[in-house]
Amino acid sequence: MTAAVRALLALLVLACGGCTSLSALERDRAAAIAHQARSERVSACDAVAACDRASPLRELGERALAESAPGQPRHYALLLDYGQDALVSRLDLIRGARHSIDLQTYIFDEDDAGHLVLDELMAAVRRGVRVRVLVDQLSALRQVETLAALASSHVNFELRIYNPVLDRARITYPMYAWAAACCWRRLNQRMHSKLLVVDGLVAVTGGRNYQDDYYDWNPEYNFRDRDVLVSGPVVAEMAANFEAFWNARLSVPVERLTDVGRYLLRNGAPPLPEWPYADPGRVEAVSRAADDPDLVRERLADEAIPVGEVLFIADQPQKHRRDPEVAASAVHASPRLMGLIESAREEVLLQTPYLVLSDQAQDMFRRLRQREPRPRVVVSTNSLAATDSFITYALSYKYKRRYLRDFGFEIHEFKPFPEDAPIDLDATGAVAISWNEDGSVEIGPPRKPAAAVPRRDDDGARREPPLSREYAALRYAGVGVHQRVPLKRAGVRFGLHAKSMVVDNRVGVVGTHNFDPRGDTYNTESAVVIEDEAFARALAASIRRDTAPANAWVIARRDKPRVLSGLEYSLAKVSEHLPVFDLWPMRYATSYEFRPGPECPAPLPPFDPGFRACHEPVGDFPEVNIGFRTLLTRIFTAFGAGLAPIL
Repeated sequence: MTAAVRALLALLVLACGGCTSLSALERDRAAAIAHQARSERVSACDAVAACDRASPLRELGERALAESAPGQPRHYALLLDYGQDALVSRLDLIRGARHSIDLQTYIFDEDDAGHLVLDELMAAVRRGVRVRVLVDQLSALRQVETLAALASSHVNFELRIYNPVLDRARITYPMYAWAAACCWRRLNQRMHSKLLVVDGLVAVTGGRNYQDDYYDWNPEYNFRDRDVLVSGPVVAEMAANFEAFWNARLSVPVERLTDVGRYLLRNGAPPLPEWPYADPGRVEAVSRAADDPDLVRERLADEAIPVGEVLFIADQPQKHRRDPEVAASAVHASPRLMGLIESAREEVLLQTPYLVLSDQAQDMFRRLRQREPRPRVVVSTNSLAATDSFITYALSYKYKRRYLRDFGFEIHEFKPFPEDAPIDLDATGAVAISWNEDGSVEIGPPRKPAAAVPRRDDDGARREPPLSREYAALRYAGVGVHQRVPLKRAGVRFGLHAKSMVVDNRVGVVGTHNFDPRGDTYNTESAVVIEDEAFARALAASIRRDTAPANAWVIARRDKPRVLSGLEYSLAKVSEHLPVFDLWPMRYATSYEFRPGPECPAPLPPFDPGFRACHEPVGDFPEVNIGFRTLLTRIFTAFGAGLAPIL
């Protein structure tokens, strides 16, 4: 037996040592400890209404139902582009809740954003509101003590963990290795759905989780994301989908899981901790904004677009059943989204952070390309400099020729330092850094009172909790495949995380689906579909803003070599089709920057004959400091095609 095999076996034995589960009796005792500790105290109100506060966003739900008639539904839809708006809207709804709050998410972190929302949920519980929280296991709250405290907090609060592999709320690195060996399929089946439903009247869904990065609160890296707030009859369907997940056999009360139960048996029910905020001034400012009904009404509620019918398409938890027929019957998001794309006659405007397509999606786009007249397909996605998952970018990079030549995509890759994006730099608390034309740098004071900055790796990347990112299934691969690449410039950077689509400027889609193989096969996904020209135009304008030259590079064919260009193209094409050993150094496409001038007043599409006169190449990986992770990007381009189904 080799030393490597012995080491692996030792690792698995170590993992198994921590994998022993509680007995049924112990599980019942732990649950009893949590249940007996739960407070029943609620605010002393003469009536429920005495505890109510005005919520302009909740009022949208009441108004929509009042204006609806049989066969003539009325809905209101509000796009939430800015992170601060997305957080304020959640606080307004939670504070305005009278009966129930249902929250479903993939990531719930223990940082300022996560703690603020937990504080607000606990305040609602003490008002007598029933609160249910459902979190996927791989990115649930990271402290077992916190989970035990929440399980024991109040009779009105319940927390369940979805798909707890190895019967735990949290798993360690050795446990993950064991789970990958014993339960690979189940380990990859994740609840990527995200939903907040308040009183059955108003719901929020989209790309955002509960972590600083989604609300412009991280001093190093934040997501440019998008949610949609919806009020009206469709909210009942969204609530029913939450109910299906809540009652699914994979959703387990947190107090019945081995690690949390063992903590309760050993230590009893802990009190809820006093969470110290890294930036209390910032938290207070957002809290004040959410408490100002006039501000919420003017900035948010009044911007909601009145629309007619709204469709909510969502996978069911049965998607994760072993029976293939049962699983297939629960898949709703991917087929409906593909059907929408195939219905296009003029244009598909697609935004995804990770441009990796399933075989079915590739076949669909080929068919779309062969139509006459062929619809235009514009894609907004991340550059290597902006992405939080360079391995995913590597596979997108591998297929650039196919995307451009075979599918006719017009690809715009988001810059890490966008000049005109819906983000709030002041909220990040980052040090102000500016670059002069001569290359010198000026460093100013923090944009806000300095936040507590997490430890960093040697390359400056933030140390993150295990499995805290969207593409978590490879977090333990050991080479940091989901960390960001180092850049040539310093400063807080941004990456796309929005998942949206507009078809023919008449249908708008906002949801959780990355339009990728994981969403087709492993993850549960959902989306709101609104066929309304005003909403579609607003969503299209938001996406096009991200594709503007100030915010994105455009991808186009690189200049042909002067000799043997046909041979070079053929060799590159053959290399691209290889699942491994795609080692051809010259790629078909590269990044371009728009250079305005008298002859170039506006950017041109990459297939326009005058494109090169107005755009200049800036390299395959602009802004990236070429180093180890850039090399890994090329390695995964060469050898990583087999990973596409789980990316």
